[in-house]
Order: sequence, then C-alpha cells, then structure tokens
Amino acid sequence: MAEPSVPLGAIATTHGLDGWLKLNPFNADTAVLVAGRRVCLDLGDAHANLELAADAKPFKKQFLIKLRGIDRIEQAQCWLGATLSVDESELEPLDPGQYYHYQVIGFEVFHKDGARIGIVVSVLSTAGNDILVVKEAEKEFLIPAVKEIVDKVDFDTRRVIVDPPGGLLDL
Repeated sequence: MAEPSVPLGAIATTHGLDGWLKLNPFNADTAVLVAGRRVCLDLGDAHANLELAADAKPFKKQFLIKLRGIDRIEQAQCWLGATLSVDESELEPLDPGQYYHYQVIGFEVFHKDGARIGIVVSVLSTAGNDILVVKEAEKEFLIPAVKEIVDKVDFDTRRVIVDPPGGLLDL
C-alpha cells in the first residue's frame, strides 16, 4: 500500500528564466521544503516525482522552489496550478496536542452540548490563528482554532468538540 501523500501547496507561477517556481503554501510555517527532499507534483493526469534542488526561499507570502530537472521557464510553466506534496513520513514530528491541518479534514464538529455542527472541510491559516472551515448542508461556519473555543480534537472518534462564544455560529 502506498504511503499517504500530504499536499503542501499549489504552484502559482514561474520566477525567472531558470525554472524556479512560486509556491502558495498551505502552511506558511512549513520546514519540509529543503534541498534533497523528494516531492510530488500533480496536475490533472500529469504526475512527477522530483527532488528539491535547493532549500525553499520565502518570498512575500510564497516560497521560491527549485526542482531538479526543471531548468528552463518552459519546463516550469507546464506545472502551473499543480499541487506539490510529500510523503507523510517526511513531515517533522509534532508536540503532543498539535496536529497537521490535513489530519482534521473530514472530522465531525460538535458543540460541547452534543449538537452536531458539521464537518471540517479545510483549515485556513491567518496571522492570528488557524480557522476551521466547517460545512453543514448549505451553511458554512468559520471557527477559530484556539484553545478558548476548541475543547478537544479526538483522533480516535474523528471529532472536534467546540465551545463557541454566543453568536459565532449565527454569522
């Protein structure tokens, strides 16, 4: 069975003429993008397993990345819009109580009183804190992922228990 692949970002555009790419990271704090790391690019039916030729360089809210074998702008352009991912084993270990965003996608979210709110469909990173994007039918809730609101993230039951302040779920 293949190891799970974890998406790290999307290729936004090229940078210069030598095959550099700009990556919009899903997590701006990632430390995984180092020289020698094996990565995967996926764009529709196109798929490539490549190696980072250099450490990623922060560039505004993006990263500049250089992949071995992509040495010209023409080679880089065909990957615009691609998702860049790594094998799950490549991620750095986390401290107890921490989790990667992708790990809570699909978890059910419940109010501490037991009422079901919805399912986590994505996690947004902001300057202040992460935000759980929770959907239920036609409604979408944005729930700050802070200890004052998130009581528990239970990996065994795939549930998030929250205690939102009054009115948060009415927005």
